[in-house]
Amino acid sequence: MNKQTENRDITIALCSHLSTGEGIRPLEPGEWTQLAEKLLAAHRQPADLPDMTEEEWDSLLGIRKEEAERFRRLLGRMPSLAFERERLHAAGIDILTRADERYPAALKRKLRQGCPPLFYCAGDLSLLDAPAVALVGSRNASKEDLSFTENTAKRLTDAGYTIASGGAKGVDQTAAETAFRCGGSSVQFLADSLMRKIRSPETVQAIRSGRMLLLSAAKPDAGFNVGMAMQRNRYIYAQSFAAIVVRCDLQKGGTWAGATEDLRHKWAKLYCREDDRLAGNRALLRMGALPFRDGTDLSAAEQDAPQGDAVQPSLFDI
Repeated sequence: MNKQTENRDITIALCSHLSTGEGIRPLEPGEWTQLAEKLLAAHRQPADLPDMTEEEWDSLLGIRKEEAERFRRLLGRMPSLAFERERLHAAGIDILTRADERYPAALKRKLRQGCPPLFYCAGDLSLLDAPAVALVGSRNASKEDLSFTENTAKRLTDAGYTIASGGAKGVDQTAAETAFRCGGSSVQFLADSLMRKIRSPETVQAIRSGRMLLLSAAKPDAGFNVGMAMQRNRYIYAQSFAAIVVRCDLQKGGTWAGATEDLRHKWAKLYCREDDRLAGNRALLRMGALPFRDGTDLSAAEQDAPQGDAVQPSLFDI
């Protein structure tokens, strides 16, 4: 087994919420980043952890006996995790970690250590290499909103762009379905229920055709969680060179939170549909979002986007 494979397996053992029994508390993303930074400073890798002595845990990583015992319990579930991973693989779900070459490069470049340590995924990972445009908006979209979404998704697909979304009902789902219907592709970052999503016949067809990729940092059978949904928004924007807000409620909801965060961090060039009736859209335009109208050309935004050779190393790219 090579070092990269060992690093991947250890990352899964420490961070995955699969096979969690009593007293098993996987590392949260922030905890993983702290451990990874300590390992790098000590010139160690995740693969070195199982063979480290109690003294090395303390002297090299500053991790005392009680906390080290937590890590050992997490590592001790590797046999049961192997079974769970086989079960997921049979269902069409794999696990992608920062140690994998196919981990989303755009996320590494833009989010740096804010990347999650792992994604559960289903579909063709090569879709991550295509230029993507995010289409986002309210779950409670009107017929007019959905018509705008369909028309925009079709034009983007015809232009050769992959659609990035969160897979939720409303704008997200309509955008992805339109892309598939028009011969295009979609990359969807889900906040919950990956297992349920891949049971849909339409999803199975799209994945088998190589035109849909689903990724989730949440356990595949997890229910909805607001915090995970907010994190998911970052991945959508980071994957995209441009993002189009179809409908946004003023100062509330996930669309507003994601769009305003993107305006601060500039992960994707933010466009917003012009509609004077929508207070949230008007506010985003005042805050710096670019107006998006029928026929708006995104080629300049694509040319301005950072290129793939500027990827920031992310723990663990070793």
